[in-house]
Amino acid sequence: MHRNRLQKTLGKDVTCAGIGVHSGKQVHLRIRPAPVNHGIRFARIDLPGQPSVPARFNKVVDTSLATVIGTDGFIVSTIEHLMAALSGLGIDNAQVEVDAHELPIMDGSAGPFVRLLQSAGTIVQDAPRYYLIIEQPLELTEADKFVGIYPAPHYRITCTIEYAHPLIRTQTRDVVITPDRFAKEIAAARTFGFLHEVEYMKKYGLAQGGSLDNVVVIDQDQVLNDDGLRFEDEFVRHKLLDCIGDFSLLGLPLIGHVVAKRSGHAFNHALLEKIFLEKGAWRTGTLEAAAGRRAPVKQLAI
Repeated sequence: MHRNRLQKTLGKDVTCAGIGVHSGKQVHLRIRPAPVNHGIRFARIDLPGQPSVPARFNKVVDTSLATVIGTDGFIVSTIEHLMAALSGLGIDNAQVEVDAHELPIMDGSAGPFVRLLQSAGTIVQDAPRYYLIIEQPLELTEADKFVGIYPAPHYRITCTIEYAHPLIRTQTRDVVITPDRFAKEIAAARTFGFLHEVEYMKKYGLAQGGSLDNVVVIDQDQVLNDDGLRFEDEFVRHKLLDCIGDFSLLGLPLIGHVVAKRSGHAFNHALLEKIFLEKGAWRTGTLEAAAGRRAPVKQLAI
């Protein structure tokens, strides 16, 4: 059976450490292999009982500055870049352990997480991979923001950003998401911010771990980072990376075409909620089902 038809986990434990971009606190992270149908779960090993929470849209408790999941009085914050890496590389099952409430920001991209996961290798597991297959269009519009999802034969994202800044202006990136294209074209794109915003956030106790080592900072007419940009359109590539992280919270790999314009974590999350309210717009099934040969369908528990 083709490897995309089967679930995957890591070949071994891998670890890293860094600081939380908002908290400024040091955090250690370990990613472990997990059994079939486990999905991605985050465990707080610094808390009594080491409580854990699944990486699902219905566990999201905040999207104002980052994607935060939580349950039973604890949270895990800034999960979007690691989730993008897991989703982009096609890892279905993993246990993520952290000893603080916020994941390390690393260099502001998913690149370090991709290299970490690649160093672990993967194990193809003896269980079919189920997909969430979009069958009817769904859209959300609010002022100048838009996000929609449409039937497609694969997982595709078209992302557009618009900023009244000479270094950004309007940028669009359209990518069919595969592990190879994600690793080469998307993973290394870093989060970005404007100097006045970063200064404002630090003044009020936010972004305490933010620096030119993990954020692309833009002044009125230049990038302040010594190494400049990694891609000419690094800004939209990072927003596309965020989309992958957001839509990974569906809990199953996606077969559909996401179109996002001036969207963000909160608006993407609103579409996830709409998807699960519109149960006639999608189904779950294997790749055979997606190709029109309806295989037995797994019920999606949320």
